[in-house]
Amino acid sequence: MRVPRRALLAGLASPLALSCPALAQAPWPSRTIRFIVPFAPGGPVEIPARFIAEQLSPRLGQPVIVEAKPGAGGALGIQSVAQANDPHLMLVTTSAIAILPALMKEPGFDPLADFTPVSLLTDAPMIFLARPDSPVRDLEELLAKARAKPGSISYGSSGAGSTTHLGGALFCSMAGVDLLHVPYRGAAQAVNALYAGDTDLMVTGMGEAMPHLREKRLRAIAVTGRGRIPALPEVPAAMERVPDYVITIWYGFFGPRGLPPGLAERLATEIAPLRDGSALAERFRGTGVELLLTPPASLAERMAREVPQWKRIAAAANLRAE
Repeated sequence: MRVPRRALLAGLASPLALSCPALAQAPWPSRTIRFIVPFAPGGPVEIPARFIAEQLSPRLGQPVIVEAKPGAGGALGIQSVAQANDPHLMLVTTSAIAILPALMKEPGFDPLADFTPVSLLTDAPMIFLARPDSPVRDLEELLAKARAKPGSISYGSSGAGSTTHLGGALFCSMAGVDLLHVPYRGAAQAVNALYAGDTDLMVTGMGEAMPHLREKRLRAIAVTGRGRIPALPEVPAAMERVPDYVITIWYGFFGPRGLPPGLAERLATEIAPLRDGSALAERFRGTGVELLLTPPASLAERMAREVPQWKRIAAAANLRAE
């Protein structure tokens, strides 16, 4: 059967139709782009998301807005992007995207199949914090008190199933202690609870912690990386007392599944200038957060490595979202 010439030309003129039908219907972007941040408003993930939105909007010729959509440790916002599969709806999230499927029976998304990696934005250890008047003064005392009275020390996180929850739970498993986990709807709420005395400790990211530490309103107990960090050289790494305990929190920028590779590369290239000399780079200077802004391949490799890794860790430690 002969194919009409007009139909053949139309098919050749729309090479993106197979991978992302919405992109084939009109030049991209054709309307406002929304960045979903799957955590409570005012949290640390919003910082790079807003800088990136400001960077991209004039270059793409469309508004780029940031929208917080919290719930279920980040799962609800991540689900919303996966289910919409809209090239104008993108995701800026933490490494929770790789961790949640290890903790939840039905996370509502496939971290490897439902998204297109765009850029690995940051990487940093987390930190255990206490109030200045807390009887838990350092890592040694935390371990001693937790072992003497299991369940007597509480720690807040940014949500059940969040990276900060897992950081605390993995610490408990590897240190052989029992800390009471108290989840909140975001890092800001967990900080407020710590100040109010509702919790004894909190686990959070370096970007969230540093302003409170500079003002001496909170005290650092330990960091969760492979060693001490230049920003806080006096603060021990938890692995000094709990061998092999290392966990970092990273932020990633994702498009929906089927986003053409050329478009992902373009977006990564457009935000790369923020890495040096920008207000975003200055914001992270001295915080212990490494600003990366990589090409898509780096984030894809990180996801391919960490999704099965966290499933193994969660199964070995019998961890589940509460």
